[in-house]
Amino acid sequence: MESIFSLFDRYGIFAMILIIFLEYACFPISSELVLPFSGAIARAEDVSFFLLLPLSVLAGLLGTGLCYLAGRLGGEAILSKLIDRFPKSKRAIDSSRAKFTKYGAGAVCIGRVIPLCRTYIAFVAGAAGQSPSVYFPYSLLGITLWNSALLSLGYFLQDNWGAVSGYYERYKQILLPVLFGGIILFIFIKKSRKKNA
Repeated sequence: MESIFSLFDRYGIFAMILIIFLEYACFPISSELVLPFSGAIARAEDVSFFLLLPLSVLAGLLGTGLCYLAGRLGGEAILSKLIDRFPKSKRAIDSSRAKFTKYGAGAVCIGRVIPLCRTYIAFVAGAAGQSPSVYFPYSLLGITLWNSALLSLGYFLQDNWGAVSGYYERYKQILLPVLFGGIILFIFIKKSRKKNA
């Protein structure tokens, strides 16, 4: 992780966007560390939050788009290969499948805030044949909410970033379910309005 942070220091926002892209493309990088740190570095370099956020969302969409495409082209075979190559991924893939079966399109959005699910939900959605016209809008919503929350931690609390990351680690069992509940409520309200329209 130190090498990632040194890239931030050396290449600034370009390194941030590349690393966010790689994280969403399922490289083993923790968004819980990368996004707040990106926010803190952007603030230190006087990069506008309103530039950083859309760039990070675009990077996230491109990264998750690669995984979705792999799932779409490879179908269930790609999920089997992932499990064969990384046996520990079975639990996360099964969790992603369960969320996808239960919530359908909403799982793509909700999955962004569930640590076990977020890595593989794109593969699952692609393998299930979810339409790009459904996948990408729901991904956009989930990525925007997730990136906004974590980038804000670093950006607006830059001077206390170390303390904030410590609080996050301590209270993430509370924060993640609250964020998860908020997304479910949003989707429920949206679907209710469509039914009543």
